[in-house]
Amino acid sequence: MKVEKFKKATFAGGCFWCMVKPFDRWDGVHQIISGYTGGHVENPTYEQVKKGDTGHYEAVEITYDPSIMSYETILDLYWKQIDPTDAGGQFQDRGDQYRTAIFYHDDEQKLLAQNSKQSLDLSGKFSKPIVTQILPAVAFYPAEEYHQDFYKKNEKEYKEDRAKSGRDEFIEKVWN
Repeated sequence: MKVEKFKKATFAGGCFWCMVKPFDRWDGVHQIISGYTGGHVENPTYEQVKKGDTGHYEAVEITYDPSIMSYETILDLYWKQIDPTDAGGQFQDRGDQYRTAIFYHDDEQKLLAQNSKQSLDLSGKFSKPIVTQILPAVAFYPAEEYHQDFYKKNEKEYKEDRAKSGRDEFIEKVWN
């Protein structure tokens, strides 16, 4: 019986540029791909998804080694990157393509995601309900190459975009 060394975790958290760096710094994370998932258009382009009518979310697909980093740890990191109470997008990015969602790859991930969401909801950290959806993983389409590792390849533009988004201020206020 072959044991898979790596597993996948897929998350939508608004702009995918901002969802790569927080996970990229952790031991056990093998690869992070920015892309699109959850919609009805095959092989969508950034321009199509940006319009908001493909049904796709901007998302990241994280390949990780569960012997080094648990799915629970990844979930905990995920929640600390988003506003899970915002159903209309994330920070400056508005529209369905920027909504939050956890896309589970198996029953264990589904259960862990549901428990994690419930714990966060019951924690009292937020006065509004947690609206992040938990959905089955479906086809994931990698974004165009220039979106991959954007924070490394376009550091100045990444920092400017992130600074004006309000994401860091939110994270600092809520989580630190």
